[in-house]
Amino acid sequence: MQPSGPTYVECPRDAWQGLPHVIPTEVKVAHLQALLDAGFTHLDLGSFVSPRAVPQMADTERVLEGLAPPPGADLICIVGNVRGVERAIASGRVTTVGYPLSVNETFQRRNVGRGLEESWRDLATMQELCAGAGIGLVVYVSMAFGNPYRETWGPHVTAEAIQRLRDSGVARIALADTVGTADERLVDRVLSSVSNAADLGLHLHARPGSWQPLLEVGLRRGVRWVEGALAGVGGCPFAGDDLVGNLPTEEVLPWLAERGVRPVDVAPERLAELAREARALAVRFG
Repeated sequence: MQPSGPTYVECPRDAWQGLPHVIPTEVKVAHLQALLDAGFTHLDLGSFVSPRAVPQMADTERVLEGLAPPPGADLICIVGNVRGVERAIASGRVTTVGYPLSVNETFQRRNVGRGLEESWRDLATMQELCAGAGIGLVVYVSMAFGNPYRETWGPHVTAEAIQRLRDSGVARIALADTVGTADERLVDRVLSSVSNAADLGLHLHARPGSWQPLLEVGLRRGVRWVEGALAGVGGCPFAGDDLVGNLPTEEVLPWLAERGVRPVDVAPERLAELAREARALAVRFG
């Protein structure tokens, strides 16, 4: 069966990066290869950031070297600065780099150690590097649905950031619910504030069983890109609620299929096995 509907990005990097015990490289490679072999086509699998800040991702180059992706697979790695892009390009294996760009100053400084205007200048350099290397760039708009730092925010703030990105030539933009507080009304308000949502992705966080209304709104507004993680592992260290995590892939994909949307073709029994494996890894190294 050919995939249809929105792109689906599976995010083991987001599931793993906060685990207190480092997963051995060979274990990561085996799980990621199993995902690729099962039919996942877009994997957010690593990051090129300071190993002091995120020790779990310090082996990203070696993980990439161990994979045998099928033709057309999108291997995504997150970067925090220009040096991260240079490392991603040097690996020769990354097909897309992702850059988190907040709509507020406080979180941008806390997350990547740079202010907003510095970060926008960095982004321009990243665009040049990616274009020269022939790899993709996705910008994750952090705090897209509000923030806890008492800085001015409204849907118009996120809409303005999206328009600035579009005007600068960024073609792939994902809205991140960084603090895990977005409900369906807020998602609708943000998406309705932009001229169209067909080029936007959603990286949402939710409590178990509460994500469906959020995706309903996203699909209705025309979003063409959704992200999640098997077993809902990881996802939202800023939420202040241990139950808030990534959208559970093994539930989201069948839910989409019921609506005639099949972004990846993974056998149901294999999907369940991979979810159990993802949960076991989180427990083993958590």
